[in-house]
Amino acid sequence: MTPSSISTINDLFVRISAAANPRAVLWQDGLGQWHPISSDQMYQRVRALAAAFLRFGIEKGDRIALVSENRWEWAVTDFATLAVGAADVPLYPTLTGEQIAEQVRDAGCRIAVVSNRLQFDKIQSVRALTQLQQIVMMDSPAPHGAIAMSELLAHADADGAARDPVFDALVRSVAPGDLATLIYTSGTTGEPKGVALTHGNFAANQNFAALEFGFNSSDACISFLPLSHVTARALDYVMYNHGAQVAYCSQFDKLPQAMKEVRPTVIVGVPRVFEKIRQAVEQKAAQSPLKKRLLAWAIRLGSRFAGTVYDGRRPGSALWKLANKLVFSKVREAFGGRVRIFVSGGAPLGIDTARWFASTGIALWEGYGLTETSPVIALNTPIHHRMGTVGMPLPNIELKLAEDGELLVRGPSVFSGYWHKAAATAECLDAEGWFRTGDIAHLDADGFLSITDRKKELLKTSGGKLVAPQPIENKLKNSVFVAQAALVGDRHKFICVLISPNFAALEEWARHHHAVENSSRAALVADARVVALYAGIVREVNGSLANFESLKRFRIVADEWSQDSGELTPSMKIKRRVLTSKYSAVIDELYADEATARGESAG
Repeated sequence: MTPSSISTINDLFVRISAAANPRAVLWQDGLGQWHPISSDQMYQRVRALAAAFLRFGIEKGDRIALVSENRWEWAVTDFATLAVGAADVPLYPTLTGEQIAEQVRDAGCRIAVVSNRLQFDKIQSVRALTQLQQIVMMDSPAPHGAIAMSELLAHADADGAARDPVFDALVRSVAPGDLATLIYTSGTTGEPKGVALTHGNFAANQNFAALEFGFNSSDACISFLPLSHVTARALDYVMYNHGAQVAYCSQFDKLPQAMKEVRPTVIVGVPRVFEKIRQAVEQKAAQSPLKKRLLAWAIRLGSRFAGTVYDGRRPGSALWKLANKLVFSKVREAFGGRVRIFVSGGAPLGIDTARWFASTGIALWEGYGLTETSPVIALNTPIHHRMGTVGMPLPNIELKLAEDGELLVRGPSVFSGYWHKAAATAECLDAEGWFRTGDIAHLDADGFLSITDRKKELLKTSGGKLVAPQPIENKLKNSVFVAQAALVGDRHKFICVLISPNFAALEEWARHHHAVENSSRAALVADARVVALYAGIVREVNGSLANFESLKRFRIVADEWSQDSGELTPSMKIKRRVLTSKYSAVIDELYADEATARGESAG
């Protein structure tokens, strides 16, 4: 069996077990120290936890809830669940107890594995609403009502390299058609639905998604995107499948330090991760006139060689080499200095961001996929790539466009339906297996795929013009002062935008310009000089837009949008329904004089 051919996720676990890798996994203790876990230890811990699940009465086809941050116990729980033929239900640790209870009840989980006391308390408070019979807690000691995972794994490591033939036979008995997981979609516009993915769905994607990257046992990645999201989980599977090292980072704010210490060779992030790195570089340079001029010179120079970099070649220019030594190497150091593969997924990457990174000597490969497709549909690679697209479809994926431009996909990695939701399944999956992605797309003559926008998120002005918000929002986020932006204007005469600032950069700018010192954020965003700053940003973006899509008005809000506060999904996409509800009064004010205002022009 080669690294490119598996039929179940359990095949992948078998590979881990046989790897004889002393540092298959890295984990961080409370003091920030990193510790290795060998492939033998992974095997024994998975075997021990699987045995506990069997003692608890888990049978093939049962579901086990998994509520945890990224940590080695997450992977052990995942593999142990799949080893016994059960399916796991990964839930975001940011969910409320009521939200967890709803999904646990819908999935019919009888066991939940949680990371810590906070997650236990949330579930315990709503336990009566679920079918849960047992809760396992990763942290020790476990409170009354739970059992500590350490108790279940107490003697696992002592078995060393020994293998259990009965357990191994159980692992191999799982078939491609068996259910592997229920992943509840984050629901940017509606209630979450359980996406049912089989072992075969995942395996079909694994067999083709990493073909052209040359991953191997010398690679290392940091698992920091939420593992409840399919992108992060699929990446970890790819790394394990190729014998690479996986380091678990449980908190996003620990990522910069983790990059310095682990020095990964592979980084897969959502666009916001790369946008934040860019903004941090620009913000740091802005503190010194000399550094600011140096960065601007290097980026201008680097932009001349961006195509060369994106094609995987090192520019031979002496000036480029100087810029690389003085500036570009510092950008790479922000990622640990050793990354050879950069991939962006989970949300649309603005072409300006891709060009900026190429101008610093970094080829940033954008991919595209959905939970329902396990996940990768298309991907730019070092061999086949075109900046501004999401790459070419995987060889085992078929594509076609509906009359309205919606992308339809078919293939072995496409799910078979939503859990116990036949009507919702019928809406997006036809009898021939074509899945409606909900995305408006374009295929060029060479087969490269571009995603224009979400079908349901297109704004239609009262004059009948369709406006795709995401490309415009990405242009705004190119500014160091913009953290997030949300266009509004559906069924209105003109388009407006709500802007959530990058407060770290804005507050520093305010101190430098003596604007509203030591005041609230509400006062800061209302200051005339701050409004003028953002007016300039909007004006610059409008210069690149058609008249009907230009931004006539804007409002700066005094809030940071986040997953915790409910405005962003785990992949950092904005929840438009939440935002339009939260800022309904602000939006009403923007359009208060619409009847007499000029039409679809920024004015």
